[in-house]
Amino acid sequence: MSPPGRPKGEYRRPQAEGTPVSGKAWIVQADIGEPGLTLEELCRACAVPAAWVDQRVRAGLLAPRIEADAPAASWRFDAALLVRLRVMHRIECDFDAVPELAALVADLQDEIRRLRLRLGGGG
Repeated sequence: MSPPGRPKGEYRRPQAEGTPVSGKAWIVQADIGEPGLTLEELCRACAVPAAWVDQRVRAGLLAPRIEADAPAASWRFDAALLVRLRVMHRIECDFDAVPELAALVADLQDEIRRLRLRLGGGG
């Protein structure tokens, strides 16, 4: 969904890497040919510590593209995981929820979105 005053699909020129857009939102530049976001890029984009992500990966709540047992420096994450991570972090912080509950909420939101798309109702 486009912000008010901007036509749908309008290209917005990204600012320099690591530049705050508004509040805690950050633009992360990623090369399309790259195999995904690194742990550092993911943490910067979501404003969470690497230890927070590491705990959830090791618990099986977030999935890098390679095995979680691999060194964290070699992990790569899909850009779609940004949304899941932000939802989980928000649920944990706002409601003092345990990580497993936050992951369940993120799963349910994804499922609702998929069902709405199947019904033709959009997102």
